Parts: sequence; C-alpha cells; structure tokens
Amino acid sequence: MSPALKTELLRILESKQLTSYFQPIVSITQRKIIGYEALIRGPSGNPLHSPFNLFETADRYNLSTRLEFLCREVTLARYASLNMPGKLFLNVSPSVLLAPEFKSGVTLKFMDEFGVDPRSIVIELTEHQPADDYALMRDAVDHYRNMGFEIALDDLGAGYSGLRLWSELLPDYVKIDKYFIQGIHEDPVKLNFARSILNIASSVYCNVIAEGVETEKEFLAVEKLGIKLAQGYYFARPSSVPIETIDSTLFASLATDECRLKQPVVETAEKIAKIIPAIPSTTTVSQVLELFQQNTGLTIIPLVDKNIPSGIIYREQFLTKLFSSRYGLELYGKKPISIFIDHLPLLVDRNEPLSKVSRSLTSAMSNDPAFIITDKGQYWGIGTLLDLLENITHQQMQNARHANPLTLLPGSVPINNHINQLLAEKTSFSIGYFDLDNFKPYNDSYSYSAGDEVIMAVANLLVDNIAVDYGLIGHIGGDDFIVVFTCEDWLTRCELILQSFAKLVPHYYKSEDIAAGGINAETRTGEKCFFPLISLSIGLLNPETTCHCRSHVEIADLASASKKMAKKIHGNSIFVDQRIYSSQ
Repeated sequence: MSPALKTELLRILESKQLTSYFQPIVSITQRKIIGYEALIRGPSGNPLHSPFNLFETADRYNLSTRLEFLCREVTLARYASLNMPGKLFLNVSPSVLLAPEFKSGVTLKFMDEFGVDPRSIVIELTEHQPADDYALMRDAVDHYRNMGFEIALDDLGAGYSGLRLWSELLPDYVKIDKYFIQGIHEDPVKLNFARSILNIASSVYCNVIAEGVETEKEFLAVEKLGIKLAQGYYFARPSSVPIETIDSTLFASLATDECRLKQPVVETAEKIAKIIPAIPSTTTVSQVLELFQQNTGLTIIPLVDKNIPSGIIYREQFLTKLFSSRYGLELYGKKPISIFIDHLPLLVDRNEPLSKVSRSLTSAMSNDPAFIITDKGQYWGIGTLLDLLENITHQQMQNARHANPLTLLPGSVPINNHINQLLAEKTSFSIGYFDLDNFKPYNDSYSYSAGDEVIMAVANLLVDNIAVDYGLIGHIGGDDFIVVFTCEDWLTRCELILQSFAKLVPHYYKSEDIAAGGINAETRTGEKCFFPLISLSIGLLNPETTCHCRSHVEIADLASASKKMAKKIHGNSIFVDQRIYSSQ
C-alpha cells in the first residue's frame, strides 16, 4: 500500500473531510422508518472515497480508532443537525470497541455536545476480523448498555464467529447478511437459514433485520417469513439527506393481496446494475492510475459531474493508452482524466426493460463493453454487455425449456411473460388465437401422425407469414396457437394465413373425402356423425382492447371468448373483438 495513502488519510483526519450517509431501516409491520444505519464516505474523487479503501488504509497504519472516533463525531453532528427521527445505528469494529481509549467517554462527550440521547443510539458491531476474547467483549458491551446504548450484530452469517458472538453478547438486533437475502425467494437453503435465525431470535428476544433487500420478490419472501425489520435498495439507497417516509406502495402484503391480479413483472436494467463509486472528470490521470493499482479487481470507473454521467474509464484501455509511449505518465499524469474520453457512453434508465436496452445497444452499434444506468438522468450504476447477454441467454433458455415438443414454438409461460412485458412497456400489440375446427375426428380417423402433420403445417404457415420483428408465435397445446402481433397489419396477415390454409387442407385428405366435403366419424359420445374438412378459426383482440388489460390473465380470457365467437362461424373464419371501453 502506498505511503501516500497514509499521508492522505492523515490529511482527511486533520481536516475532518468525511461525509455521513444514512440508509433507512424499515418496520414492515408498521410500514415506517424506525432508524438509520450511518455510513461514511471519504472526499469525492479521492482514492479514499470508498469506505473499503478508507478503513483498510486506517487498519494498515493503526489509525482505525482515530478514524472511527471521527466517523462518530461527524455522524452524530449530522444526525443532530438534521433532527432525524428514530434510532441511529453506528458501525463499530470489535477491535476498536476493545481499545482502552474507546471507553474514555469521548462518544458521550460528542452526544452531550450535539444533544443526542444515548437511548437513540445502537452500536452495530461489524465483525470482519476474529474477536476471540469474548469475556472482554461482554464487558465492553455491558459498559455501553449501562450508558443507554443498544447493541446490534451486523452481517450474521458472513463473519468469523457470528453465532458464538450472538450467544455471548445477546444483542438487541441481529442483521442477516445480504448474501442470504439476495434471491431468497428462489433458494430454499437461504430461506431455511433465515427461518432458523428467526426462530433463534424469538427465543432470546432479539430483533431480526433483513439486510440487502433489493427486489419486491425478496421483500415478499422476507415478509412471508415473518421478519419485521428490513433494509436495502428496495426501500432507499444511502443518502446524505435521508428520506423520512417510505412509499406506501412498496408494502404489497401477501396476506391481504392474494386475490389481487399480479402486475406485469419485467426485468429491467436495474437487475444487472453494478453500483460502482464514480469520480469527477477533473480527477487527474495519475490519481486514476493509483485507483487501478490499489484495486486489482476494479475494471471500470464511471465519470460523473454533479450526478450527471460524462464517461467511462476501462482499466485495459486506460493502461494501454497511458503506457503506449515511454513518457505517457509524464505527459498525461497531471491532466484531467476527461482527456481519455472520446465519446459519451450509452445511457439507459434503470427502469428500462432489458429487451429495450438490447435493442438500443444494437442500434447504437457500440463496441463498448459497458453502459451507464441512470435514475431520472442522474448516475445510478453500471451495466455490462456480458451481464446483459447472460440475462437474455437465460431468458432464451427458459423459453426453450417451455417450448412445445412438436413444433418447438414457445409455450404458454414465455408467451405470458412476453404479454406482461409489453403491457408494462405500454407497447401497442394485438392478439390472435388460432384453433383448428373438426380436428379431433380427423385425428381419430387418419391417425395421430397425420394430425401432427396438420399441426406442423399450421405452425409453418404462421412462421412463414409472421417474421420475428412482427410478432411472437406460441404453441400452447394441442391444435391451439397464440400470436402476439406487434405489427400494424395483423388483420391482413391473418386473412392471408386463412387463404393459404384453405389451399393446403385438401393435401391432407383422401380424394373421396375431399369430394364428400368431409368425413364420417364418431362424436365424443360415440355417435356417428359427418364432419366437414378441417378449418381454421382465429379470434383476434385489437390494440384498443389489449391496452386496457392489466395482465396476461385478462388477455387470455378475452382471447378465449373471441376464439369461441370465431368457431361459431362456419369454415375458415376470423372474429375481431369489438368491445368498447368507457373512459371513466
């Protein structure tokens, strides 16, 4: 580690150049904020801006206690000045907690100075290093409890001896590490881990906080488990000016909304976002080089000025350009990093569906391996082409898994997901429900293999007349097909399909059956009956109808009704749903 970092850290400590950020901790049952975790950042654009670099440097040069005292002073001052409601969770390392100078009353002195009640403070023990002296830890914790503080144990499940520390200290709160919360709705191991923690906590009268809740599905899983407190980006990101209330729409309860139609869920750019700290474009080239040297895993640095993105620096390109000549560092070292930016990267909103992000990248013909994700125009995170492709490939594999085994066309699951996505994007589309008439008697008389040939003929007709850019074709079972049209000439295409099908049908019958206009076969009740040649019925929903629907469930009901109306018409037929919606 560079000695220059020690000098820089000492300068930060002397000038008190730290900024406090606050992330709310939310009561799920009360639907309100009950407190905030305090987080610290170094000066913007500085190598020690990130908390990891800041505390790692302090630990390396035996300045951890001094840094934590300053963090405490800055945070308490800010907490008091904002007159923040609820409890304040202060991160404390066990090693610092055990330091002799920590018990000297400096924290109480700060609290007296800023008028902060000790009962509003929770000391949050962040255990990233072994803490073997449990007796000493108990004494230290008891000392602070006697002063009115509460105790929390952070990152349970990620530390060295979390359960032992829990049993020794009996904290007032435990935070389940975010690893066990991310994807908890689809991982039974994580679900059972969290359930076990909750069971232990209830027996020792301890509050459980689910940390790292980022999506609605994770929140609903946590809520269903019975965890009452939560924290994460789903509710709010850390901010120097924290929010005081939580959007009530985030508290969608499973218990009260089981009968509510689910709103379309679309995967957006937010899903693949990496939250990478940004630096201003005025940062010098030499400072950027130092950042890359200190963080071997850092491959991308976003440039942001007053929350507005201005570029992306890539490690490999940066180092290649800098050292392509013998005097690269001497020539560029003191110049702003903005001279290495030759174009603005693609910007996409975090709520942009991934399908649209993919189309935007294709249209831009960009060779950049990453793009910037924004929130209302301001920097929010970084997305990479690799993550985007991985997500889209996963979706394609899911579609393949649900494909019809005969035609290999998508089944109902991908079709429903596609409809929900279009509804969420507010994209205009129409629906076609294609169904064969008199197919069962033909299938019974001519054999199942002959019936499969007719079904394949319908599938091929649809594929030949509806290109990928014009709609999604689905085979949802038997002789039923669904087409989600995103083109304007959907009705014309359906008329052409019917004309082609009418010409094709005779090829699948014997000449005497063609001459007779049909076949004699048994009905479902075993009675002999005459059945005309196979025909195709199409029930259609126009864009004026689909735009008023809330999910694929409503679409399916309307499409089925439209298909039934089409089947009442003799022969090859089309019925277009003409219902009119009130604007009220």
